[in-house]
Amino acid sequence: MARILSVWCPNWPITTWRRRNPGYDTSAEAPPFALLATEGGTRRLVAVDEAARALALGPGQKAADAMALVPNLVTFDHDPAADRAALEALCDWCVRFSPAVAIDGSDGLFLDITGTDHLWGGEGDMLVDLVGRLARWGVPARAAIADTAGAAWALARFGDDLALVAPGEQRAAIAGLPVAALRLEDAAEAQLPRLGLHRVGQLFALPRAQLAKRFGLALTLRLDQALGMAAEALSFRRPATPWFDRLAFFEPISAPEDLARVTGDALALICQRLEAEGRGAKRFEVVFHRLDGQAYPIRAGLARIGRDARRLTKLMVPKLDMVDPGFGIEVVTVHAAAVEPLAAAQDRLDAETGTSLDETLAPLVDRLVNRLGETRVWRADPYASHVPERSVIRNAPLDPMPATGWDPDRPRPVRLFKRPEAIVAIAAELPDYPPRLFTWRGRPHRVRRAEGPERIGQEWWRAGVGETDTGPGKIRDYYRVEDDAGGRFWIFRQGLFGGDEAPKWWIHGLFG
Repeated sequence: MARILSVWCPNWPITTWRRRNPGYDTSAEAPPFALLATEGGTRRLVAVDEAARALALGPGQKAADAMALVPNLVTFDHDPAADRAALEALCDWCVRFSPAVAIDGSDGLFLDITGTDHLWGGEGDMLVDLVGRLARWGVPARAAIADTAGAAWALARFGDDLALVAPGEQRAAIAGLPVAALRLEDAAEAQLPRLGLHRVGQLFALPRAQLAKRFGLALTLRLDQALGMAAEALSFRRPATPWFDRLAFFEPISAPEDLARVTGDALALICQRLEAEGRGAKRFEVVFHRLDGQAYPIRAGLARIGRDARRLTKLMVPKLDMVDPGFGIEVVTVHAAAVEPLAAAQDRLDAETGTSLDETLAPLVDRLVNRLGETRVWRADPYASHVPERSVIRNAPLDPMPATGWDPDRPRPVRLFKRPEAIVAIAAELPDYPPRLFTWRGRPHRVRRAEGPERIGQEWWRAGVGETDTGPGKIRDYYRVEDDAGGRFWIFRQGLFGGDEAPKWWIHGLFG
């Protein structure tokens, strides 16, 4: 069963403005404060601070009316883009509590904490730690935990602060909350109290068909989502995964040797869990969380699924120079992705035992991929197309070999150019003969031997191939030629003799 933690930051625009302007007076003697925005040509209040709210000001009020009521009201323009960026930064910061964090509206977050609360000693300690850290940074927040996002959302905003609902008890927990806790549409939220339906519990006894007919399917859907009778999709910034672990330190660390040591310790934790359940992973990430909330992730990928912490540490440590510890690292989190079953295997095998080529190459491939990048280490495999540019596909170096290979009767060069290059060729003795001499990149090459031609036309049946892409002028005649120095080239003539345009010669690749 899932466990969802909802975080609500009341008055988020005021909070983020104060954090962007730390020099502004926030004492009790400071004048009332509000943020403004223009709506339909009218300046209105978007958010107000505690002092302005105590004077009966609120969001949506006209700025002129507010100034008339409170002449000393201080106003500034609202910046919704900055508010959103701050919420995204808070979302990224929360990965120390769970790798699955989703933004909820304009002032809240959802965390899927299934299987991660034990790292804090329980869900209650996790709630206290999260809200306490935010309070120390000047971010007032309320939070709650329940089985469903709907119930957690309702309790965070309308229930007791730090509410913790036992599994399966969300029905009783939300029964006494106002109907606004169900995240209803404005019309339904306004109409229900007029009919005497003020509490969520009052809706439980009413016929579902009548509720849907009177207030729409949205009401019954929200009710079912809160009770766990209907699923609710959350858009996490990264996929939810149970393969998550955490290290917290009594004192912040910053020395390079300490960072290297805790990297190995964190990877050992997640690898032990993978081994205990007979699994391995292809992607690992270690995130260093600074005291000021900044997070620095380092990642490593494997060509084949694995769980060797020592090998992963060797891949991670060279990347530690990208981590700026600042005033210290207080938490390190680690999670694994692309997790698959992995059978137990012997650690070492001698040469006589028949170690596979993939097993001996995997460490080298991993080092190359993590140094150069995944897109720069690949293997060329055949693809079903007779057109040379489309007959090769890039695959991971240690992926299973394709069932079919290249046609041995039509050899292809070891190095195929991304685009053919023009050459100057001395015409052949006969139309179907290769040139006797050609010049490429300013250097002449006298042809000593040649094979061909191999005629290749465009794939006229493919989508997007027009009439101008086919025809006699697009036909290619390929030749495998060797010059006096032993160089072997793959050249072709495009077009036919006697056509509207004279044929042109190109070089497309080099043989080994």
